[in-house]
Amino acid sequence: MAKESMKARERKRAQMVEKYAAKRAKLKAAGDWEGLQKLPANSSKVRMHNRCQLTGRPRGYMRLFGISRNVFRNMALEGKIPGVTKGSW
Repeated sequence: MAKESMKARERKRAQMVEKYAAKRAKLKAAGDWEGLQKLPANSSKVRMHNRCQLTGRPRGYMRLFGISRNVFRNMALEGKIPGVTKGSW
């Protein structure tokens, strides 16, 4: 379980990226690198990090589901993810 502050920080970054996306794209198209430097650093999409939506775990993240592998496995075994079954041979 990640600290609440880490999860909050990522949510804050996501909001900032969304807020400045249009302005950032406009400055890039114009080639105004000075203007880009003046924007907040966390408004860059590169600074975002994928985290599990439920636990905040940064590693083992599955993009298709937005959760970590551990949570995915538990949810799949409980039948909470439709269409996912345990493979056996």
